[in-house]
Amino acid sequence: MKISEILKQQQYNLSFEVFPPKKMAALDSVRMATEEIALLGPSFVSVTYGAGGGTSDFTLNIARNLREKTGVPVLAHITCVSSNREKVAHYIESLKRSGIENVMALRGDLTPDMEGQDRSGWDYRYAFQLVEELRAAGDFCIGGACYPEVHPESASRAEDLKHLKEKVQAGCDFLTTQMFFDNDLFYSFLYRVRDAGISVPVIPGIMPITNANQVERALKLSGSHMPVRFLSLVDRFGKDPAAMEQAGIVYATEQIIDLFANGIRNVHVYTMNKPAVAAGILRNLSAILAA
Repeated sequence: MKISEILKQQQYNLSFEVFPPKKMAALDSVRMATEEIALLGPSFVSVTYGAGGGTSDFTLNIARNLREKTGVPVLAHITCVSSNREKVAHYIESLKRSGIENVMALRGDLTPDMEGQDRSGWDYRYAFQLVEELRAAGDFCIGGACYPEVHPESASRAEDLKHLKEKVQAGCDFLTTQMFFDNDLFYSFLYRVRDAGISVPVIPGIMPITNANQVERALKLSGSHMPVRFLSLVDRFGKDPAAMEQAGIVYATEQIIDLFANGIRNVHVYTMNKPAVAAGILRNLSAILAA
């Protein structure tokens, strides 16, 4: 099922994100964890594509496995980073053969050795170029990424919205935000997006921080503002793994409830391959999701 069709539904939907292993030795354990997450019944499962494209084969393996074993709609990621037209064409054909019709087109994270490289000769430098390629190659439902607090490499909000609009005009059917921990940032961003004439669905992305060590990584990935309330939670419970996991699940749940209460019907949860975290959020929302 295409995600664009799921997003038209009037019910509340939660989708989950999982990531492939970096090495073959971990593939079986990751497949088991992702299957467990998919069997919880999310609206769809998104499977990421590692920095530099290093886990692309595992991305397709996980996505295909979830589709075949659980029947859940899957969203397979692909990035511009390290990709060329030949590699993208091969990946697209593999998606078609696997029956995967939802694709998330991203610029992608640069690996440390790519940071100083001259990218002028790359086949794809920007996500909108990849979106155009996917749109021309088949009947895919295409997603794109957006940043409520401005992409780290954008000079301004205006520039960020300009590039976002380019992606949508190139063929994105929906957008998913980077993680945020203050819902007001999302509401403000959504207002700016609509004011800029971008009308496709925007799915807020929520990251349950269940380990104090995740805070530093979250800041590096998104540069996200951390509210005092959230930082106090980490300070108080960060050294107790069980308490921190519970507190992180509750904080994420409260964010989702607030989003639902303010008219948002689709929320994406970055599960970090943790079935217990996904299940905990679903338990907290069981009556709301059934409403």
